[in-house]
Amino acid sequence: MVIDLGKCQGCYNCQIACKDEYVENDWPPYSATQPDTGQFWMHVQERERGAYPRIKMAHIPLPCMQCDKPPCLNGIASDAGYKRSDGIVIFDPVKSAGQKSMQAQCPYGVVYWNDKLNIPQKCTFCAHLLDRGWTEPRCVQSCPIAAFTFGDLDDPNSDVAKLVAAGTAKSLNPEFGTNPRVYYTNMPKTFIAGTVVNGSTDECFEGAAVTLKDTASGATMSTTTNNYGDFEFEGLDGGKTYSLTIQASGYTTITQDSIVLKTDTYLGELVLRKS
Repeated sequence: MVIDLGKCQGCYNCQIACKDEYVENDWPPYSATQPDTGQFWMHVQERERGAYPRIKMAHIPLPCMQCDKPPCLNGIASDAGYKRSDGIVIFDPVKSAGQKSMQAQCPYGVVYWNDKLNIPQKCTFCAHLLDRGWTEPRCVQSCPIAAFTFGDLDDPNSDVAKLVAAGTAKSLNPEFGTNPRVYYTNMPKTFIAGTVVNGSTDECFEGAAVTLKDTASGATMSTTTNNYGDFEFEGLDGGKTYSLTIQASGYTTITQDSIVLKTDTYLGELVLRKS
């Protein structure tokens, strides 16, 4: 599965469709019923970026990662869980009873514990539907803006294989070493933003030229301020050092050097004064 975070707007259709499919529905031997509260086998995580007054929200759908090296299966009782030949990790809803380590060992936090049934539970990629001939899980089918791409990674002609081969699809937390089979494109990076004010009128300065330079590589990006005086550079690499210049005819150039970008940064109000 490849999820395009540039498209996801946080409508929660995927999360709702998952609930519709699994709450009060048993699908043996794939899964037992999902509780109506406390579990989200497709969880849309909200990540707040920046600080007031420049705050942005990223939405990140989080299903089971269907890892090639699933830590949830380490040291468990025989047949409590297994990885299918198509790569989907399944917890047996009967044989996994009491195997709480299966939940504790997931580094992504997408395995849940059902106290009532005494079993671990998680996303199955709707394996019960795929085995009936469906071509995609409910979350993929329900997305109104096609943020999900689902298919066979072993088929080089499939859309998912092409996205992964192109190098644009990345996994979350590769340092976990689990080789997950859920990938993401357009993952949020870091932004620099600010507001330019006309020092003569104390009003928003529209049309000022703003240039951002990567100090190490010398690469530059340019934009102009909008009618609110705002500018923004998105998709930057954190940890780098940048310099910023703001120019407008008849005004003294503003220069800020050695901006070390550790996180999303709002530079505040920057005043252009007549030269």
